[in-house]
Amino acid sequence: MARVINFSAGPAALPVPVLERARDEMTDWHGCGMSVMEVSHRGPEFKAIASKAEDDLRRLLGVPDNYRVLFLQGGATLQFSAIPLNLAAPNALVDYVVTGSWGKKAVAEARRYANTAVVADGAEGNYTGIPDPASWTRREHAAYLHYTPNETIGGVEFHDIPDSPGVPLVADFSSTILSRPLDVSRFGLIYAGAQKNIGPAGLTIVIVDESLLGHARETTPAMLDYSKQADAGSMSNTPPTYAWYIAGLVFEWLLEQGGLEAMGEKNREKAARLYGAIDQSAFYANPVEPAARSWMNVPFTLADPALDSRFLELAGAAGLKNLKGHRSVGGMRASIYNAIPLEHVETLISFMAEFERRHG
Repeated sequence: MARVINFSAGPAALPVPVLERARDEMTDWHGCGMSVMEVSHRGPEFKAIASKAEDDLRRLLGVPDNYRVLFLQGGATLQFSAIPLNLAAPNALVDYVVTGSWGKKAVAEARRYANTAVVADGAEGNYTGIPDPASWTRREHAAYLHYTPNETIGGVEFHDIPDSPGVPLVADFSSTILSRPLDVSRFGLIYAGAQKNIGPAGLTIVIVDESLLGHARETTPAMLDYSKQADAGSMSNTPPTYAWYIAGLVFEWLLEQGGLEAMGEKNREKAARLYGAIDQSAFYANPVEPAARSWMNVPFTLADPALDSRFLELAGAAGLKNLKGHRSVGGMRASIYNAIPLEHVETLISFMAEFERRHG
């Protein structure tokens, strides 16, 4: 069967060259006679894989030397708990900006551990934009300020890093990391689930300023303690070795593409083409304010919702898969991460135009 065009929000498409290399190395990694899935995480083979993956990620993002890079488990969702446990005392103030579903989930978990305030909330606009930073009610002595740079479900994205003078900035980069250059030095901590732009599900990246380590509460589980994980080289227990290996291959592939500057230009063009097609049509619509539109996740609706199922049926038959919008918002959503080339976006645009011609 031919490969389809996969617009899934996650687990998402992986670069075909990465999949092909993993296939070729599946049963024998570099002549060791074993698959990566079979080697010890303590052995020299996997240590080499892990070290190169971290080095390549640091190179891609320009991670400063005073930041630690952790390869963890539990998804970004587990970090909703780990962050307050590591960065905030029990009665400390922690501030959150909420621009969609994942921000709301992060707040709900933080409230279990700290004095949590929502300093800005996009609810009034039905999470279709970003509240003006001048209106944020920040607290001067907060342990950190958390936000979600890209909301996967609603397709709302920050295109600038918020200022956070005197308060460490923490961000969930799950669905936008590695899509363009990023100034890591502006953050106290960034984290990202792997299954969108990094690799397969099962791995979570945390990049944290060393000055924030060593302050975890005594009751913090050892597996969630960033200092313990850093001291153990992210191997307090057996890590998700194969996911880590695939992530390393993705990092190599990104470097071969010209790094994040080149990927940023490609992603900018893909998003512009798709939004342009939507905006020029009276049949399709995108609910997000133009200044806050995501490059990675493009939701859109049809003029007649009764046609949604027909759209998805015909799209699937044409090899365009996973376009159904999240159950909480409905409509359609095309996730156009790094592994989706421009020609796949153009194929979708052509299909949309033909569907409109027949059903509009």
